[in-house]
Amino acid sequence: MKSLTDLTFDNRFARLGDAFSTAVLPEPIAEPQLVVASHAAMTLLDLDPAQVDEPMFAQLFAGHKLWSTAEPRAMVYSGHQFGSYNPRLGDGRGLLLGEVVNAAGQHWDLHLKGAGQTPYSRSGDGRAVLRSSIREFLASEALFALGIPSSRALCVVGSSTPVWRERQESAAMVLRLAPSHVRFGHFEYFYYTKQPEQLQALAEHLLACHFPDCREQAEPYGAMFTRIVERNAELIAYWQAYGFCHGVMNSDNMSILSITFDFGPYAFLDDFDAQHICNHSDDTGRYSFSNQVPIAHWNLSALAQALTPLVEVEALRASLGLFLPLYQAHYLDLMRRRLGLLNAEDSDQALVERLLQLMQGSAVDYNLFFRRLGEQPVDIALASLRDEFVDLAGFDQWAADYSIRAASSDDNQTERRARMHAVNPLYVLRNYLAQQAIEAAEQGDYGPVRELHAVLSRPFEEQPGMQRYAERPPQWGKHLEISCSS
Repeated sequence: MKSLTDLTFDNRFARLGDAFSTAVLPEPIAEPQLVVASHAAMTLLDLDPAQVDEPMFAQLFAGHKLWSTAEPRAMVYSGHQFGSYNPRLGDGRGLLLGEVVNAAGQHWDLHLKGAGQTPYSRSGDGRAVLRSSIREFLASEALFALGIPSSRALCVVGSSTPVWRERQESAAMVLRLAPSHVRFGHFEYFYYTKQPEQLQALAEHLLACHFPDCREQAEPYGAMFTRIVERNAELIAYWQAYGFCHGVMNSDNMSILSITFDFGPYAFLDDFDAQHICNHSDDTGRYSFSNQVPIAHWNLSALAQALTPLVEVEALRASLGLFLPLYQAHYLDLMRRRLGLLNAEDSDQALVERLLQLMQGSAVDYNLFFRRLGEQPVDIALASLRDEFVDLAGFDQWAADYSIRAASSDDNQTERRARMHAVNPLYVLRNYLAQQAIEAAEQGDYGPVRELHAVLSRPFEEQPGMQRYAERPPQWGKHLEISCSS
């Protein structure tokens, strides 16, 4: 394992030049204090977890120190925000410090969010606040633990630096990790500003660094777009199967590697509601839970438009046509696993849809339903869950059909329970739990956020003494309003 001073940098994106990013140094925050760190994320860089105890740790990730071989850059991009094109966005409060190469030869972006003003700050102060930094940290690591493709978060560092949002808050920085922070909006920027050379250079960069097998195809750029479509279909299937609402699916928040990142007003469903809107600023419900599938397709169409100088339109259309069938296949596979079904039958889609229709309006806790369904033998589990539903006759019919399907999975209850518990979390990142941890951290108590992170790192395992993290939220906890403000 390495110390902080032993990291090896290979800054491939920085080498693309000034058309793609601007050199900017981070602006330090005062009196840095480590709030929480992920030992699992540290291992991606081969970092010894004991390094969190070094004074240099908080100083590095609060902008006070910098590796001599790091090259901090603010990336430029554009994108569609709530359906409208914004011609110039970019890293307004974040910096790509550089790319670290680990012993396995993997490159990891070190992206420091809340690092101060850049040329793309658009009159903002370039800061992130403690609450938003904690939320991003928790979401990144919780999604990873669930098996959902996501960026990672190495740590949050708090400070005494004041910032103003709706109220005075304290500034913080979160160190994000990903193989790349390139997003759909990068291609849109070079397309709409009519810079075809840079558009192609970006595509070549991605082929070389992240899609090398596509270079062997007859049409490498088209093959890369097909791969992006395929990976997005799988990513959105995970979101929908596990009840994750992103909240701000602007095209500049969509990763070219099809991982979840740019966490804002996200939420996991408590009571199932297909129309749930987790973003207080989303007045029209554009990014509601049920809209995430069509919006992902819309964003892929926006990316396809930006790629028209490189790929034939008909080829782009053909690739886009793969999205919905692939999404449905991935989604049904995940839902079969959550229901404990080993084989596939044509009636499974209807079985899933009927269950969700019954859940709608019944105040059924989405994730706990599946956990409880696997806890006991089928008939006993269904009987214990029955009173959760408003339409009892409808549930009885569904339960009868499910029992027949479950019987086709030829294993005993011990095997069924283990199989279902391996994919149905006992602990999920509920907004009220995050809020309680944030409120404690704002008072200088970092114990709750560290404990919550530890619990969420093992979401499928029952952890002694942590029952309160597995309980249904109180009524007030179901209606927290989360906005984009950070």
